[in-house]
Amino acid sequence: MAKGSNPIGRPTVMTELTVNKLEEAFSMGCTDNEACLYADITKKTLYNYQDANPEFIHRKETLKDKPVLMARQAVIKGFAEDHAHALRFLERKKKDEFSLRSESTVEVTMPTPIMDLTKTDAV
Repeated sequence: MAKGSNPIGRPTVMTELTVNKLEEAFSMGCTDNEACLYADITKKTLYNYQDANPEFIHRKETLKDKPVLMARQAVIKGFAEDHAHALRFLERKKKDEFSLRSESTVEVTMPTPIMDLTKTDAV
């Protein structure tokens, strides 16, 4: 019997096609909710599947990082075509060396209250 299938009752919706749709959505950086909408399942179904297949949790989290990796690759590849692009990258990643602005710290102190000398205390 396939992992995650239900021996009694209706057949599981977690077919190979459903898992593939989830993986495709996660590789686009989708949230759990978005991936479930894309795969046409409920979040409860996803979480039940993860309970039965704990290794899928790691796969899901890894796939969610894929768009970040692709963006990093695009940034790095863009350096050869656009040197200004490379400089902007360095300005953000190596601020101490390449930033155009300097950062300074300003100490703020509260003013000392001034006594009102026009009022007199009644004795």
